[in-house]
Amino acid sequence: MTDLIDDLQWRGLLQDTTDLDELRKHLGAGPATFYVGFDPTAASLHVGHLVQVLTARRLQLAGHRPLLLVGGATGQIGDPRETSERSLHPVEVIESWVARIRDQLAPFVTYSGDNAATLVNNLDWTGPMSIVEFLRDVGKHFPVNRMLAREVVRARLETGISFTEFSYQLLQANDYFELHRRHGCTLQFGGSDQWGNITAGVDYIRRRGSGPVHAFTTPLVTKSDGTKFGKSEGGAIWLDPTMTSPYAFYQFWVNTDDRDVSRYLRYFSFKPHEEIQLLEKDVAERPAARTAQRALAEELTTLVHGAEETAQVVAASQALFGRGELAELTPATLGAALSEAGLTRVQGQLPPIAALLRDTGLVGSMNEARRAIADGGAYVNNERVTDAEAVVPADALLHGRFLVLRRGKRTFAGVELV
Repeated sequence: MTDLIDDLQWRGLLQDTTDLDELRKHLGAGPATFYVGFDPTAASLHVGHLVQVLTARRLQLAGHRPLLLVGGATGQIGDPRETSERSLHPVEVIESWVARIRDQLAPFVTYSGDNAATLVNNLDWTGPMSIVEFLRDVGKHFPVNRMLAREVVRARLETGISFTEFSYQLLQANDYFELHRRHGCTLQFGGSDQWGNITAGVDYIRRRGSGPVHAFTTPLVTKSDGTKFGKSEGGAIWLDPTMTSPYAFYQFWVNTDDRDVSRYLRYFSFKPHEEIQLLEKDVAERPAARTAQRALAEELTTLVHGAEETAQVVAASQALFGRGELAELTPATLGAALSEAGLTRVQGQLPPIAALLRDTGLVGSMNEARRAIADGGAYVNNERVTDAEAVVPADALLHGRFLVLRRGKRTFAGVELV
């Protein structure tokens, strides 16, 4: 069996550690309790959080006990950004986000067995604490000169940083102390941008006469082309299916750049090393096949949205390009897929097919539409069309309202009759 630390290193998931040799010994000595935190800054987690979520899953699969913390308290404060002060959301909004994120985390870990996961909320111990208790019991152990040395704080000193955001490090450090005291937690991990906060917690536990405890960080995920990971033309890729459809989620991974897919497979996939290496070899030798991207997309869509939903989006991906039955797709999946491609809504009565090709943007003019049809390169619901002036009959509408228009092999768009 592969050593957990060796596996994390092979996958490139270890960026910073307190003491790698001691961490290896600690994890090898038996089940350890660890925690990773998520602040509710939106109504859903996004794919940028998946490194932490799936690393927690890896540790639990290796026999360790997860504490998944949702920051009902820290989410009301906000970790400092290098650019500007965060906007504070209403408390009731944050509370609703906490509940949604707790539900989203649930499918990734197991809540039974000897190493059952536990969901925790730092508002439970931070909320009852008075300001005097906070200053005496927590603040006394934090030298201001060390807090000022933190990179993100230094970046904000000229433009200004509120005491609210400046104090965030104390709150996160106290979380580690409380989880150590209450649950025997001896390991915290997070993204590399959290290293200052994480090590502050390690030091705080030591100053309170407890420990030893351990920590590591994972790298921030980037794209080779310089664009931000987890973003598409439509914005962030959320885990909530009402905010990013399972089809759009799947397509995000299918469209991974060849330069990034090997790295993402190591970060996110639970496939054995040998299988990942074969996929990496396939990227180098047959990039047009996109085998690695499809394998990554199917695995992650299944993890996040389930096998049944994944089967639907895979079927949609094939059917839209003429390799499957459009009629077998659910209205939700078909609608989401067409929305991603570009969905034109038509009121009342459908115009002739040539006008539909033009109106959906598949061609630039009516003359171009007629040429495409005459050349045999235009399709409606995967059926080649030959008459530019024909009107699609009502009974040809998928689920009574959708049409799939395609030009050539790979360019398609949708029409919805409303």
